[in-house]
Amino acid sequence: MAPGFGPRERGALLAGRAAGQVVRRLGRGGGTALPGLIAGRLAPTLIESAAAQLGHGVVTVTGTNGKTTTAHLLAAIARGAGLRPLANRSGSNLERGIVSSLVDAVDPGGSVHDAARRLGVFEIDEAHWPLLAPRLRPRVALFLNLFRDQLDRYGEVDSIAAAWRAAVSRPGAVPTLVLNVDDPSVAQLGEDTRGEVIGFGIEDPAAALPAPEHATDARFCRCGATYEYDAIYMGHVGLWRCRGCERRRPAPIVSAERVHLGAEETQFDLVIGERRVPVAIPLAGLYSVYNALAAAAGAHALGLPIEATARALADSGPAFGRQERFHVEGRTVRLLLAKNPTGLNEVLRALEAAWPPLTLLAMLNDGIQDGRDVSWIYDADVERLAGLVGKLVVSGRRAEDLALRFALAGIEPAAVDTDTRVALQTALLATPPGGRLEVVATYTAMLEVRELLASMSGAGHYWEHDE
Repeated sequence: MAPGFGPRERGALLAGRAAGQVVRRLGRGGGTALPGLIAGRLAPTLIESAAAQLGHGVVTVTGTNGKTTTAHLLAAIARGAGLRPLANRSGSNLERGIVSSLVDAVDPGGSVHDAARRLGVFEIDEAHWPLLAPRLRPRVALFLNLFRDQLDRYGEVDSIAAAWRAAVSRPGAVPTLVLNVDDPSVAQLGEDTRGEVIGFGIEDPAAALPAPEHATDARFCRCGATYEYDAIYMGHVGLWRCRGCERRRPAPIVSAERVHLGAEETQFDLVIGERRVPVAIPLAGLYSVYNALAAAAGAHALGLPIEATARALADSGPAFGRQERFHVEGRTVRLLLAKNPTGLNEVLRALEAAWPPLTLLAMLNDGIQDGRDVSWIYDADVERLAGLVGKLVVSGRRAEDLALRFALAGIEPAAVDTDTRVALQTALLATPPGGRLEVVATYTAMLEVRELLASMSGAGHYWEHDE
């Protein structure tokens, strides 16, 4: 019997597994949350007992945007280096999702399968990281960015930043922090930890936005003065410095240079210390470079070879719902997730690199996982697609709101329908044979349309991934 696993824990495992099987058999989802919810309630220390068995420890990935893709890429690097990653691959990033992944990996006696080769790679909701990190005891904690997102759930970004600072400042909290030095809210966590800090960032001003303006998600330094920027890559992320004190963007240990953004892939030089390796990733957008850099920096913190990193970044492809491609009725469908102003702006920026005229299906929901307040769509620069969209179909529970936003941007929808199936079929019919349909959706809308696309194309369910 594994340490910490008594009759109560074994019973919790059995109950959690049974719940997952019932959910999947009823076709009510992948059982990515309910098994963990049940098992965690029955055995509150199950997460600690199972995580402690992982031979290579745990890496956590948190931040507003990019968690699923970064964790996906980091797991692929670890796999290429001969490890066996254990991850909450579906993106269920609260306690229940992590416990669910552990439930699937533990045998009835409480032992993690192949524990010596196991590395936990867990993406964690940014507001829940301070609560879960002490229980998982990660050897590496990776912080991506901090943007305004779902204010009705999270509040302002300052409250999350304060919680992060308090958590990493505890003695022995995390041995190594991997930080995006281009985000001042993240970079300054390095002042709070006693552990090692590995910074990552972009070293290519040519990849910056042309306008000097930036979002106000991080305006003020800890000293109270405002930030100045020599270059803005996205939102408030870029080459920053404080007007009132000596704080400025630290030099990254892991960086991207000579960035080239294409319609289908992105190329850059991955630089780690004195090593430089050309990388081409099958993902569009500068945000994909940040995700790849974060994964590379996490791999470096784990001591994984740069060669395994370069291979995995080139070969791993997208995480589910994040630039996934489906072949449906003679058309290619690309699915993109957008859930806050900065994320949508980066998706729009990636679409600008595609070939016009675009056929676009845009979907907006207001579920709990999306955020009830949808006013954030007015903070995104939808106008940048004016003149590039040939046909626009709008759907989701808040389709009328999104249709109005596009109309105000000078892009008139060809159709508006709250029924996802009908809207998808309308958009497919508007796409020329052999052409491509771009689908931009908020989280719950993405899950719904992805299941339809998976069914129509013969792809697997979102919870079905190879290890």
